[in-house]
Amino acid sequence: MMKRVAVTAISAFILFTGHGTAIAGGPFGPPQPVSKEEGGLYTGIGYGYHEDVYQNGSERVFRQNQVYSHLAYGAKNWEIFGRIGISDLKISDAFSSTRASTTTSKNDFEDNWKFFGTLGGKGYYPFTQAFGMGAFVQGSYYFREFRDRVSGTQDGVPFTSDLEVGNFWDVNFGLGLQATVPYGIRLYIGPYVYYSEAKISLVPAIPGLHSDNGSIRIHNRTNMGGFTGIDVPLARGFRLNLEGQYSERFSFGAAVTFSY
Repeated sequence: MMKRVAVTAISAFILFTGHGTAIAGGPFGPPQPVSKEEGGLYTGIGYGYHEDVYQNGSERVFRQNQVYSHLAYGAKNWEIFGRIGISDLKISDAFSSTRASTTTSKNDFEDNWKFFGTLGGKGYYPFTQAFGMGAFVQGSYYFREFRDRVSGTQDGVPFTSDLEVGNFWDVNFGLGLQATVPYGIRLYIGPYVYYSEAKISLVPAIPGLHSDNGSIRIHNRTNMGGFTGIDVPLARGFRLNLEGQYSERFSFGAAVTFSY
């Protein structure tokens, strides 16, 4: 039976994600809460790969790998949850210069494993036993700055400068339709809106890198996206969630949860 469930899950996930749908920042999860109907806790561990385009005058591609733990409390039609995790950050062409007089030793920004936290909640309305609709809201904040050092020359004079990405946060709101198919597998899809922002500071400021005063605020270029996923019961209270979202770039995520 479990082999048939796994084949069904993989086939459905490929069907949903094979047309450009993707995920950002870890799975949102199915609209229907994972908690037991009579109420209770569930925990989980997850991974997400997030890629998006940020802008302020110029555009930069942000890439992140996130690993997190998940704790939630809910009942049949609602839940509240929190996450604690770590994330890296890569920014393409972060150190590219707009002036010929300024040269750098590298183009891309990279830093590893800073802590972040997420809080959120969701509600679910069943139309029938097999179909329903839900909504969720969640927000995340990074507790420490990402930082990378660059060296180079400006008008022939050597320099060393640190690029810091701080006050990094996001908020998401989405609606999802869900269908429950044989073996208790949940398939879901829906739209979401989101906003993300960070402060980028170059210390000391270098002409031609970012802004001449060394500090700018940067935000996501697109505020809307779509998400889709599959949630599969395994055994003894465990479930597997695979999800994708699409907004500008491809991303993906997965989580394993356990209901008490």
